[in-house]
Amino acid sequence: MTNKINIFTLGCSKNRVDTEVLIKQLQENGHVVKHEDPKDDFDTILINTCGFIGDAKEESIETILNFTQAKGDGIIKKVLVFGCLSERYKDDLIAEIPEVDAWFGKFELDKMLTYLGSTKFTALNPIRTLTTPSHYAFLKISEGCNRTCSFCAIPIITKGHKSKSINDLVDEAKQLLNQGVKEIILIAQDLSYYGIDLYKKQMLAPLMEELAQLHGLKWLRIHYTYPAKFPIDILPVMAKHKNICNYMDIALQHISNNVLKAMRRNITKEETYKLIEEFRKQVPGITLRTTLLVGHPGETEEDFEQLKQFVSDVKFERLGVFPYSHEDDTYSYLNYKDDIPQEVKDRRAGELMELQQQISFEHNQNKINTTCKVLIDRREGEYYIGRTESDSPEVDGEVLVSSKKPLILGEFYKVHINEADDYDLYGTPTE
Repeated sequence: MTNKINIFTLGCSKNRVDTEVLIKQLQENGHVVKHEDPKDDFDTILINTCGFIGDAKEESIETILNFTQAKGDGIIKKVLVFGCLSERYKDDLIAEIPEVDAWFGKFELDKMLTYLGSTKFTALNPIRTLTTPSHYAFLKISEGCNRTCSFCAIPIITKGHKSKSINDLVDEAKQLLNQGVKEIILIAQDLSYYGIDLYKKQMLAPLMEELAQLHGLKWLRIHYTYPAKFPIDILPVMAKHKNICNYMDIALQHISNNVLKAMRRNITKEETYKLIEEFRKQVPGITLRTTLLVGHPGETEEDFEQLKQFVSDVKFERLGVFPYSHEDDTYSYLNYKDDIPQEVKDRRAGELMELQQQISFEHNQNKINTTCKVLIDRREGEYYIGRTESDSPEVDGEVLVSSKKPLILGEFYKVHINEADDYDLYGTPTE
């Protein structure tokens, strides 16, 4: 039976890829499917949830409750929930929110389709319907994680690391490029581990080498690398290929040896500094993006001061900070007391972000009177909004472009940077 279905995606870009696969399957079964359409004339709402940390869980629960209220008001007929939150807490959620018609885990695509009176199609080309602008797409190269970080619930939700084969990923990338995609962003819970389960060794560098040679690929970007046993052989590949963005997203989390040990990160302060030095030596001009975690159990003021000094020393181009969240069944939850008050966690996060704001401002000021290659994503008001190779969509700063002539969305332009603030650049096309 054909449904009008509206899907909402919460959480990370990995969830977005899952949604895109589901949309394609539903469309092949004859359903009318939209992604986050603001209209309220749908039969069924599907919610792809996140269960990573407290704030994400709260957002997922709030979204579910809003739609069950709409169902109670007769606006929609059914509410279905899937993804990480229901993978982790399904039994509790069934008891607490009985208004939801059906709950599915993160890996229950077949069951969801069956519930909707549909079948699973294999060998679809393309295998998913993009929800991003048509010129960029995420390519998920693996599922799960084999790391044992003390604070992280992801391995509990997604289980062990499972790589896709290089051949399958190259085929998927070709499909994306044939659809008009120009920028491919590699994602996984842990890119650094890619290939070990399939090939018995790290294979991120060979994968990047294969992808970089594909016709039509203008930018290849990598997200979510892990510092311990980092695949250093990707650096010469990055330096060699002009279409691989000089951009590294690596979640370092902390710098104090005491906290790194408590976090079970399997890397030291000294090794971290050396790794960053190697990045900047082998890939000149690289943009480094990292996330840091403050308030982990046992983090002292001295540990935090080391972290502040680290941020001052390295001057990351991009940085995000998260207060620690005491997540059920993690190593930290089972072995440590959540002994740092929330106001202290929030203060430390605020201090780091204030420090980073000034660093980001200085980086951006150095871009004034330079010319950048900019990919135009969209138009908002009087500006065209674009990105340089130093900016990943949805998480980094943007370039606000003023142009007397119309610009084409999804095209590259040379832009002269006239002004800059803390996070964004302002410019005009040079051609």
